[in-house]
Amino acid sequence: MFWIAGGDALVYHLSKAAPFPLLLILARQFQHVEWEGFHFYDLIFPLFVFIVGLVLPFSLTRRLEAGGNRRDLYLHALRRLFLLFFLGLIANGLLDLNFPDLRILGVLQRIAIAYFFATLLVMNFKVRGQAMATGLILLVYWAIMAWIPVPGFGRGNFTMQGNLAAYIDQRLLPRPFCCYDFGDNEGIISNIPAIATCMLGALAGHWLRTAYSQKRKVLGLVLAGVVSLGAGLLWSLAFPIVKNIWSSSFVLFAGGWSLLLLALFYLIIDVLGYRKWAFFFTVIGANSITIYLTRHFFNFKEVGLIFTHGFINYLGGWKPFAIELGSVVAGWMFLYYLYKQKIFLRV
Repeated sequence: MFWIAGGDALVYHLSKAAPFPLLLILARQFQHVEWEGFHFYDLIFPLFVFIVGLVLPFSLTRRLEAGGNRRDLYLHALRRLFLLFFLGLIANGLLDLNFPDLRILGVLQRIAIAYFFATLLVMNFKVRGQAMATGLILLVYWAIMAWIPVPGFGRGNFTMQGNLAAYIDQRLLPRPFCCYDFGDNEGIISNIPAIATCMLGALAGHWLRTAYSQKRKVLGLVLAGVVSLGAGLLWSLAFPIVKNIWSSSFVLFAGGWSLLLLALFYLIIDVLGYRKWAFFFTVIGANSITIYLTRHFFNFKEVGLIFTHGFINYLGGWKPFAIELGSVVAGWMFLYYLYKQKIFLRV
């Protein structure tokens, strides 16, 4: 969420103000790959979905083990599905009342769908069944994309123009699309593998809840991350790594990096106990949906300029970076106020 809340722009403008080779390489990692391939920026969204799944064994499974009412849990999941989807529509401009141009699907909508179906799997299958279901989801999606012919392009076409997901989006979704011309980045059938992304997080959560030692948990996460990365690369030979269609190889490759990052931060924060440094990010994470929505409606750059307008024009090439820095600080101070007041947007 830090990168979504302006951290990406900070890196970009820093590379412009100080165009050192390392910074230029880093800045390129904060641009989405146009189609095939993978940059760091392509990890942010699947990592968020992964974290949504990671929480399920700690909240949902724990309540089931404590004898929680299954009907109440189903209703809670259904309510969260509709609320997240509705908030996603608001982020897409629902309140503009320009319904012909309203984008139906989006980031929060994908999170809602992935969370809901992952919840059903976690509630109704044991861990082994959940793992098998995750693999089956990825295989089924690959089979659909590879075997169903697209008129004018045939079978197994994974290009921007000729893939099945884009063909379906063109016929069932109103424009505008995001983030390529021929289909939607969060399109209809690409929500299927996003469920598997969420389930990879849930499986990692189950692993962290085991009675194994912390050292073994870290090693297990690292091993799973490496295997997932390797499997994703291997599968990409037949089903390319493409974020825009959330290909099965993309799920595994992004999942591998998510597992390795989880292992790293679990080691630093939980095992070694270095926690104070993470407070800045904790404030953001505690109200992640809040900052995602508010940045659609509030201009934090203007707030930052209230305090910096007197000197910012003297910064030369550093001015754009300073503007983005002021925006990030203003957004963080807003979240910090909510944090201190114990105000959290719960969905």
